[in-house]
Amino acid sequence: MNNPARIGPYRCGRGEKLLLIAGPCALQKEFNGIIAETLTRLHDRLPINVIFKGSFDKANRTSIDSYRGVGMETGLDMLDQIKRQTGLPVTTDIHESYQATPVARICEVLQIPAFLARQTDLLIAAAKTGRAVHVKKGQFLAPSDMRNVVEKLEAAGCCDILLCERGTFFGYGRLVNDMQSLVLMRELGVPVCFDATHSVQEPGGLGQSTGGNRKMIEPLARAAIAVGIDALFLETHPEPDKSPSDAPNLLPLNRLEPFLEQILKIREVSEV
Repeated sequence: MNNPARIGPYRCGRGEKLLLIAGPCALQKEFNGIIAETLTRLHDRLPINVIFKGSFDKANRTSIDSYRGVGMETGLDMLDQIKRQTGLPVTTDIHESYQATPVARICEVLQIPAFLARQTDLLIAAAKTGRAVHVKKGQFLAPSDMRNVVEKLEAAGCCDILLCERGTFFGYGRLVNDMQSLVLMRELGVPVCFDATHSVQEPGGLGQSTGGNRKMIEPLARAAIAVGIDALFLETHPEPDKSPSDAPNLLPLNRLEPFLEQILKIREVSEV
């Protein structure tokens, strides 16, 4: 495995710039450009590397009536347009093995959702594309269990791996963050990411959709930065309540710059 890993055009790991993976939860034509322009400006202004993230399918929604997304073909066209207009690398999540190859034609990084972290065929398909693979730790997995995920990816030829913490437990309406997970996953020899927005989810908290508490995004991210991480994942939106997916868990876009400035100061004094 590689550490630092090659994540898109960047190096991610100890001694490297913080990698920010950010964007809307679900791709939205009317908001993609606004978010991408802000991320491009922050990439130019701050000592961070930025990847734009947006989902074309929200396959693990709470209810059969929940919004799913724009679909793979339209979503990949949107991501390609963002990449061409901004120069930022892009990423999205895949839920089925057949999606890996077409997504890899556009995206520099393939993201594996937490619910699917143990799906061997999905991991192998992602690894065989030659792209970096970003795997979110399942809510039901211990940090040490991610060693098996790393070994599956390596066996299929992927050495540029990023592991992500996004909260533990599901059901009962709340996730819990154990910051020890960041240390323990880093000890597996790969760079580690903290998902600040999905960590504040309240699964099923709104009955037929997921609730959350966006006020906790910044405190949890500050804690993760202080413990030590290589990448930060968060979803942001200029008008969070207009997002068709995970609205309660999105960081308002106008909070992003001051928030990043703050956590970069913490990282500067806490990294060893």
